[in-house]
Amino acid sequence: MSFIEKKLDANGSCHTPQATALPRIIQGGMGVGISNWRLARAVSEAGELGVVSGTAIDSLLVRRLQDGDPGGHMRRAMAAFPFSDVAALVQARFFIDGGKPADQPHVMLSMYRVGASPARERITMLAAFVEVWLAKEGHAGAVGINLLTKVQFPNLAVLYGAMLAGVDYVLMGAGIPKDIPGVLDALATHSVATMRLDVEGVTPDEAPLLTLDPSVHWVGVTAPQLTRPKFIAIVASNSLATMLVRKSSGRVDGFVVEGPTAGGHNAPPRGAMQLNAAGEPLYGERDVVDLAKLCELGVSFWVAGGAGSPGALCDALDAGAQGIQVGTLFAYCEESGMAPGYRDQIVAATAAGDVSVFTDPLASPTGYPFKVVHWPAEPVEAMASRKRVCDLGYLRTAFRRDSGRIDYRCPAEPVDTYVAKGGKLEDTVGRKCLCNALMADVGHAQVRDGGEVEAPLITSGDDLSVMRAFLQGRTQYGARDVIAYLKGAAL
Repeated sequence: MSFIEKKLDANGSCHTPQATALPRIIQGGMGVGISNWRLARAVSEAGELGVVSGTAIDSLLVRRLQDGDPGGHMRRAMAAFPFSDVAALVQARFFIDGGKPADQPHVMLSMYRVGASPARERITMLAAFVEVWLAKEGHAGAVGINLLTKVQFPNLAVLYGAMLAGVDYVLMGAGIPKDIPGVLDALATHSVATMRLDVEGVTPDEAPLLTLDPSVHWVGVTAPQLTRPKFIAIVASNSLATMLVRKSSGRVDGFVVEGPTAGGHNAPPRGAMQLNAAGEPLYGERDVVDLAKLCELGVSFWVAGGAGSPGALCDALDAGAQGIQVGTLFAYCEESGMAPGYRDQIVAATAAGDVSVFTDPLASPTGYPFKVVHWPAEPVEAMASRKRVCDLGYLRTAFRRDSGRIDYRCPAEPVDTYVAKGGKLEDTVGRKCLCNALMADVGHAQVRDGGEVEAPLITSGDDLSVMRAFLQGRTQYGARDVIAYLKGAAL
């Protein structure tokens, strides 16, 4: 089954008529704030699908406010939030005119847990609303939001806040998001949305429900009409795609098919974990997605992972895909949220051929392999000497104590604490605090006692090693340059 007829012009560029109004290029929803509203808006204005990252968006909002909200963008979007009292309280509590002193820590939100208060939900809803509202401001293009299935606690509030701002697409991977289509159906009518919490030691039937009841937030006020966004699941196997089509709680509108060369978290290899000589996971034929079988599901899909080139776009279209999802090239453009110092260092190192990407099987607390960038100026010692602290908690896992109480642990937290909670000592080896490191990537690092500043941990796909051909000697470029390159246009 072919969704799209592939055509090449005399110059070898793809000029393929789209079968639907769906985008040909999806900009990846990267990290904590790498895919920020500026990047998503630039891509959407160019006619493709700009995507904001919803991961840790609540903490990111309050840190932006404490760092002075340059340009007033957060406050401008907050003023449009339907619950003006919430926006006013958040601004009064967190905004610091001119920004906090550089040697002072950020004030933090409480960590999520079962039974989060309506007030905590509203802060998360506000943060997602702000990011999507800014991404959609001033144009008619589509905007998506990317969430990690693994980060369960805030996701219902993030989705509702994004929908209040008119988000057009929801993309989710890093797990099995089969509950999310039904959640979107419920939230679109302001109905109660629920999803089952994953709890170690508890069967799914016994696990508690995470619940968001919109009526709690609209007391005495008429809720606005909402549109259910399209749902795109990020998958790495034919079996997962098939299961989601057949067993999800609602309609799946598409798939991003992500290979192990993609940045961020990768799906583990199928079968027993084996490492190559460098210590990276080995992937084989069992990990290759059969795109012909995927076509048989009759659902649009985009190819991701090593897809950041005109040739990859042509190959994807030829295989029946709607297009491609690209992260790495967008991550280093001038509109991305990456701290300019790190971005400039890595682009310069890439242009000089002095950069590498390592698929680390241990770094992520999730247990998923995680891509890590190494470059000459990388602050390796700062990460190695970091004192273990878990104070953001997005990647914590719920577990049931012998008493029956639900508690939380993370293999990147202090080792003694993790073991005291029943965690295995061996699970702590090599783990990094991604929550704090990814905040540092976008210039909002926490300051610790004694003045220690959290170090970054930059992630990219394997495309970074071949980005020199795209750079062509440049040290800066924009999102439109990426789109023009991928479509085969002369730069």
